[in-house]
Amino acid sequence: MDLSSIRTWIFDLDNTLYQADVSFFADIGEKMTTFISRHLALQPDHARELQEEYFHDYGATLSGLMDIHGMDPADFLDYVHDVDLSVLTPQPALRAAIAHLPGRKLIFTNGSRGHIRNVTRHLNLDDLFDGGFAIEDAHYIPKPKRNAYETFNQVFDVDPTTAIFFEDTIRNLEVPKKMGMATVLVGEEPDWSHKPKVTRASGTTREADWVDAVTNDLAGWLDEFGPG
Repeated sequence: MDLSSIRTWIFDLDNTLYQADVSFFADIGEKMTTFISRHLALQPDHARELQEEYFHDYGATLSGLMDIHGMDPADFLDYVHDVDLSVLTPQPALRAAIAHLPGRKLIFTNGSRGHIRNVTRHLNLDDLFDGGFAIEDAHYIPKPKRNAYETFNQVFDVDPTTAIFFEDTIRNLEVPKKMGMATVLVGEEPDWSHKPKVTRASGTTREADWVDAVTNDLAGWLDEFGPG
């Protein structure tokens, strides 16, 4: 890829700026289930079903909880992001690769502002970024909704044609690509022998042609394809 025109480097946070083990995400998922179960007086199994349903329908579980149940987003975010970060290991190679990039470096996550602060400090990356954009900044409209990206671009005055987006979720890269950004999927799914594929709600599967590149090693990719 020719990245000579890139002026803005945009990174998702969770499972992009770090690769967590299954237990870390399981802990967050369990906290979501517990909060929903208590808030809505549901059995855990039913709470888990709603959690997954809202994630798929809205792009973020929180959005469904706010829309359908009027849940307070602050209480939810504070609770589910109060997790043990000791399982996340700082990566000096990634820090060096990001520090070497020219132009602005930004974070765009469906997580909270507090989560951005806590994770980047723990990973020793917080001083490298020029700004962070959390779910609160998007008025609780999550990726992959187009409005979230439009608000992000307005807040940071981003020219999509000179930006690149790094993200671990395939569907969250479709809108950035349509806007003109370069896109990199961080992490792989089964059967990635050719172009990445995505399965729609209808059950049909097709190539995710909005993904320009795929990598399991963000630091290595930045060193190889980033500016020399």
